[in-house]
Amino acid sequence: MSTAPPAGPVLAAATAIGQSFLRLMKSVHGLHFSLFVALVILVVIFGTLRGEVFFLTRNLFNIVNSVSLLGLLAMMMTVLLVGGAIDISVGSIVGLCSVTIATVLTMAGNPALGIFAALVIGGLAGLINGLLVTYGRFNPIIATLATLSGFRGLAFIVSGGKSIGVVSPGFTWIGSERVLDVPVPTIILAVVAVAFLLFMRHARAARHIHGIGGNIEAAVFAGINVTRYRFGMYMFSGLACGLAAILLTARAHSGQPASGSQGLELDAITAAFLGGCGLRGGTGTIVGTLLGVVIIGTLNNGLILMGVPSFYQLLAKGALLVVAVMIQEFRRGGPRPIF
Repeated sequence: MSTAPPAGPVLAAATAIGQSFLRLMKSVHGLHFSLFVALVILVVIFGTLRGEVFFLTRNLFNIVNSVSLLGLLAMMMTVLLVGGAIDISVGSIVGLCSVTIATVLTMAGNPALGIFAALVIGGLAGLINGLLVTYGRFNPIIATLATLSGFRGLAFIVSGGKSIGVVSPGFTWIGSERVLDVPVPTIILAVVAVAFLLFMRHARAARHIHGIGGNIEAAVFAGINVTRYRFGMYMFSGLACGLAAILLTARAHSGQPASGSQGLELDAITAAFLGGCGLRGGTGTIVGTLLGVVIIGTLNNGLILMGVPSFYQLLAKGALLVVAVMIQEFRRGGPRPIF
């Protein structure tokens, strides 16, 4: 004869579990949950259409590996947007740093020297952007639009308008090797993501950046050195571009003045907008941006597996950017057009 468990303890346990679940749901950012749902929908669609390939472990790693470069730039773009700034020259800086790495490796053959050169050139490019925005009083969009063209032209001049081959096993392993079956670029992205998360959640400087983006007049009144912070943000943006160029060059086994880096600025902005950033500053999270990055990577991967031509992929990413901006305007209660 079976004995049913007492109703009291069972009910109490169920109530405790339910309350814990509700607390968990309340702790999850609403936008993050929406992005997660969107990602699940994409996974279900592509998994249904090409499940025999899409769910392979190697393909799932390929998705993250393919967006490792974008992830680095998108996280830095998030910091800039939160602080009320923007850098649309990041793709051009990556291209310039990439051909610099290849040139140094061709001349010296020292991987460490090539990596150092990429970070130096990236830092100098960020320095130029920072000077234009902070001391030149240029609008960030206009300033970085000008340097987007300038850095791209310089990359073509350095490379002679063509890619520069890299034959350096000590360098290219960064883009092709695996550690415990995990691609090295994926590991680098994870380490950098943890650093950004800790910075944005716990650093005093991050709180100042939020304050500058949210209300610059109040930040100045509170004694925050806005010029120094914005200058520093652009410097670190350049360094992030240098790191991204290292991954691009190691993966492509060549320095690329445009291929692989052109359009990265729009992808980075799209991912940051999906993650909750806006041009008005003061909002945005690293977790949301990373979810946006994974959504872009999943979309690209799924379309490739389905054999969709590349120009349709561009159309899809453009539509994604429009959706991201619409979401921001809806969340901010912005003005609606009247027809």
